[in-house]
Amino acid sequence: MAHADTLLRYRPWRGTPLGPLYASAALARASLKLLLRRRLMWGLFGLALLIFFFFFYAQYLMVWITNQLATESVRFAGIPVNARNITRFLDRLALNGTDHTFGNFIWYQGYILVIVLSLAGSVLVGNDFAHGSLPFYLSKPIGRWHYVLGKCLAIGGLIGLLTTLPAALLWVEAGLLYDWRTYYFDHFSLLLGIIGYGAVLTAALSLLTVATAVLVRRTVPMAMIWMGLFALLPMLSGWLVESTENRHWRLIDLWNNLYLCGLSCLGTDPATVRPLPQPDYWEAWAVVAIVTAACGLFLRRRIQAVEIVS
Repeated sequence: MAHADTLLRYRPWRGTPLGPLYASAALARASLKLLLRRRLMWGLFGLALLIFFFFFYAQYLMVWITNQLATESVRFAGIPVNARNITRFLDRLALNGTDHTFGNFIWYQGYILVIVLSLAGSVLVGNDFAHGSLPFYLSKPIGRWHYVLGKCLAIGGLIGLLTTLPAALLWVEAGLLYDWRTYYFDHFSLLLGIIGYGAVLTAALSLLTVATAVLVRRTVPMAMIWMGLFALLPMLSGWLVESTENRHWRLIDLWNNLYLCGLSCLGTDPATVRPLPQPDYWEAWAVVAIVTAACGLFLRRRIQAVEIVS
């Protein structure tokens, strides 16, 4: 009886109080754990890993063919194929450790990233609004921007895991395939560009993910919005550019704008960007900044409304 009475008494928390930023970090950690419990998320990670392995081994294959079979031919299904034809095909992906190598890799990872973020937004943010969990978070000693920061950190972790980290590994591999004494020093700016590209994706897509999740909340409508943004708009912008010969129509393609921002971080010559014509780098930066600011203002109004009601 005495033991039960001890357990039922009030026991104050004796830990060291931390600031609200630590609450954002804890919220991000809990959000990532919630996502990693879903099997679908691991399946999407597997698809993203296949793209990484393709670039990883293709980059090695490119160097091996260039060094060993430059003037020879190999047989595929009994048909002799000149090694130069194989390298010509691989050259389209720029698998030579240059800025386009990492830009192309992140571009193709975007197809998986769109699905991952649409699922993450509905699970991490949409459910908080649908099930009324947001007033619980805001009743704690944290502000609305600490909540947004925690969710953006979790989404940014996914973006870095799918794009920035594997691109950095490709940079390390390129240095091992070529002369690492000169590659790492001469191309260190590419590593900084990869980090900058990842930072741009994190800042823009994390806020966009949270904003669209607050707007629609459910997985299916959010996936439809994201497919419209990253599948239909690129097709529409390409058709408008070909029809009007006005390069500014590509500015409605957000993923292309992020791609141009990333290439500017990598120091890519604008004349080498494909497909042509492309808008200037500063125009793409302006569109991304406007979209990011609009998402921030939208979140401010919606979450502030929840605070007032609660």
